[in-house]
Amino acid sequence: MRTRLRRAVVAAVALLTAASALPAAAAQGQDRQEHPSHGGLSATIRYTEYGIPHIVAEDYADLGFGTGWAQAADQVCTLADGFVTVRGERSRFFGADAAPDSSLSSATKNLSSDLYFKGVRESGTVEKLLAEPAPVGPSRQVKDLMRGFAAGYNAWLRQNRITDPACRGAAWVRPVTELDVAARGFAFAVLGGQGRGVDGITAAQPPTAAAAGAPNAQDTARSARELLAADSADMGSNAVAFSGATTANGRGLLLGNPHYPWQGGRRFWQSQQTIPGELNVSGGSLLGSATISIGHNARVAWSHTVATGVPLNLHQLTLDPADPTTYLVDGKPERMTKRTVTVETKDGAPVTRTQWWTRYGPVVTSLGASVPLPWTTTTAYALNDPNAANLRASDTALGFSKARGTADVLKSLRRTQGLPWVNTIAADAAGHSLFTQSQVLPRITDELAQRCSTPLGKVTYPSAGLAVLDGSRGDCALGGDADAVQPGIFGPAKMPTLTDAPYAENSNDSAWLANAERPLTGYERIFGTIGTQRSMRTRGALQDVAALAGRGELTVKDLQRQQFANRVPAGDLIAADAAKACAALPGGTATGSDGKAVDVTEACGVLAAWDRTANTDSRGALLFDRLWRRIPAAQLWKVPFSAADPVGTPNTLNTDTTAFTTALADTVTELRTASIPLNSPLGDHQFVVRNGKRIPVPGGTESLGVWNKVEPVWDAAGGGYTEVSTGSSYIQAVGWDGSRCPVARTLLTYSQSSNPNSPHYSDQTRLFSQERWVTSRFCEKDILSSPSLRVVRVRS
Repeated sequence: MRTRLRRAVVAAVALLTAASALPAAAAQGQDRQEHPSHGGLSATIRYTEYGIPHIVAEDYADLGFGTGWAQAADQVCTLADGFVTVRGERSRFFGADAAPDSSLSSATKNLSSDLYFKGVRESGTVEKLLAEPAPVGPSRQVKDLMRGFAAGYNAWLRQNRITDPACRGAAWVRPVTELDVAARGFAFAVLGGQGRGVDGITAAQPPTAAAAGAPNAQDTARSARELLAADSADMGSNAVAFSGATTANGRGLLLGNPHYPWQGGRRFWQSQQTIPGELNVSGGSLLGSATISIGHNARVAWSHTVATGVPLNLHQLTLDPADPTTYLVDGKPERMTKRTVTVETKDGAPVTRTQWWTRYGPVVTSLGASVPLPWTTTTAYALNDPNAANLRASDTALGFSKARGTADVLKSLRRTQGLPWVNTIAADAAGHSLFTQSQVLPRITDELAQRCSTPLGKVTYPSAGLAVLDGSRGDCALGGDADAVQPGIFGPAKMPTLTDAPYAENSNDSAWLANAERPLTGYERIFGTIGTQRSMRTRGALQDVAALAGRGELTVKDLQRQQFANRVPAGDLIAADAAKACAALPGGTATGSDGKAVDVTEACGVLAAWDRTANTDSRGALLFDRLWRRIPAAQLWKVPFSAADPVGTPNTLNTDTTAFTTALADTVTELRTASIPLNSPLGDHQFVVRNGKRIPVPGGTESLGVWNKVEPVWDAAGGGYTEVSTGSSYIQAVGWDGSRCPVARTLLTYSQSSNPNSPHYSDQTRLFSQERWVTSRFCEKDILSSPSLRVVRVRS
């Protein structure tokens, strides 16, 4: 009965929109793109303003087909590039020494990327995960989505001509398989684990002579902290859920503001997916994913923030003195497993390398570029990444898409346990709020770390959350929780979770202060810290959302104002003191780091007059940002951090040393050298260029603490900020008014398409520049009333 009803609804949607709702020009476009079915997969795609597709399908395979087709239409080059990556073919097409865009791993060269991903392919890792029965492996619905996605992508390639100059006529744009789609999901899953160690995994070779000794524990801990912090700078986010106790109508509200790269394979893409009677959800998907990653349906909305949990650990191996490829466990030798991988290269000379794997995972000689882990004749390090056995994220997302409230979001997390490196924040129409750090982490308790850490681990674990366990002891195995779907990870009962608080917020710090009045404690160190200094962005966000919750009577418009308030918390803390100290300088001069006196009188006035925002017309924001970057953190504050006042401390600019005046002089010199007036509007120097035109970009950097985070690139040659590299991406402000249609406003900051020839290459970017929103067309009446409605019936 449900199947017949679904078919009837899908057919009715196609006929109704094609026959009665389409403008004549759009109808002609539909005729041109209709293709004979021959019994294959099909979907109906209704496009509304800004190229947002609303995909209607009869079942999951068809839905995947429509999604793959529509993603290819907007992002074929970026998708094709990613498929080249997970097949291990970058060196063949782009050269072994060229650098990938870091979307799918931390590899610094195509060769190391290929050696890793080709090794994954040849070992059958992803095929084995696909073969696992749910919930350990992906469900039939998700496998149908992936199969359909591959078919839809391939159909678009067959039926259309590529106009994007990034890959027009390129030999590396080829049809894909379900395995390619799944391999891309695997790459996302291991980004925080094996993905961080790709260079170190593929370079690891047995020592041929006496090698370097053990790494310095303090240096390694510091580098590990910096490595993990660097990841959150590239991929962060803010999100807040308000419960009905704070809102005007007793229903929940959610503001999601993920910060992701503006270019490459970690972009979001916006759509609505509908299987009548089964599924109806809108939101943003990471490219290559057939499910909605962040979004809302008629009853619940959710977003994610990158979590502080460390999704990997190291096992320090004790090696057999006679053979560095044999390690000891409880005194018994175990030989490492060799993976010999050959990669084709552009110059025609294949490269063959051997990787070494253990019961714990691959041998690794570094994490990133900054954490060396030397393989000596006595010691090596193996990387454990539990997400290398996790292909469940799509099932988690599918569960969210079907949820009727935050309780169902939690049920999906507990059932599938598929999120590798993010928190979840959600709100629903019944007025519930949720924060949970439900992510796949190695099951390292503080007790286990205390008992089994090596001397290196005794420093890195408390400092950075990176456990280094004694791999020679069987009693140091990770074990398992009864409610965990796979061995060696924490079960749902251990996840830091906050339900129905007036607000639940996260800005990439630990779970501790998801609500400052209801702090979360009692979780293991690997999840994050408790009682430590918060980032400037967390402090500013908590000030803002606590004030909103305290005021009450909130609506979606309040969320929209919060997104574009562009308040600079760092400016509120020190700008007035900086202007005052500047004005008090004898003769209006300060001495720079080069020993030269600099007239800073003008800077004093600019700092005093600055409105403390990062709007595009803010005069003084650029000067303050450059100044803020130059003041050493160790000499910045007079009042240090206090766990008793984590939002208010540290504070008060320290003017008792020369650090501030030196930074001020150097900043003024930098801007004048670049011929930039000290009171330049921020938007004159913080922008992106689309089709030769500048688009000013509002927002501020991570260190300034601005909610609307953007990270521009400083042009050292010409001066000023230019292309934004990362920051606010798929933004959504969602609430409910008692009708069947959610009240939702969205914005995809970098627009739907990477193709400069697309009409949707920069349209939403211009909206973002103007701080304007898109009204979500979720219900049928809203979709059909769109003046931009265009319907495409796609078939294989």
